Amino acid sequence: MIIRNAFAGDVDAITLHNCLMAMETESKTLDEAIVKIAVEAAINDPGKGFYLMAEIEGEVAGSLMVTYEWSDWRNKNIWWIQSVFVRENHRRKGIYKALYAKVVELAKAHSVKIIRLYVEHENTKAQATYESLGMQKSNYLLYEAEI
Repeated sequence: MIIRNAFAGDVDAITLHNCLMAMETESKTLDEAIVKIAVEAAINDPGKGFYLMAEIEGEVAGSLMVTYEWSDWRNKNIWWIQSVFVRENHRRKGIYKALYAKVVELAKAHSVKIIRLYVEHENTKAQATYESLGMQKSNYLLYEAEI
């Protein structure tokens, strides 16, 4: 397995992953054209974040995105893991574990002290995976307003 940063040639794979993940986890159909533009924007602007790709024998098996939140309490960035997707035929093979390990390695190299993610309440399999890697439920609830 190879874990690497995404590049422009990964846009289609990441777009597909995002659309499949939205359908699988939230039963939402995303506008593929908008997702593709957004993925391209993130790959072209490292200030937005970065993607990591997992490859097995030259095939993309999974991906995730890391975005940044500035903490004025800590004077440091908090990294958010987003858009996690592992292709069905590669699940239960340690793909997410390897991606997460790379995020932790990079976070340490950049003096990041907190890594966060959000997960659907019903996605108990993902929650169990995150907890098995040492992540804990936070004290915060997530609120949002769609504008």
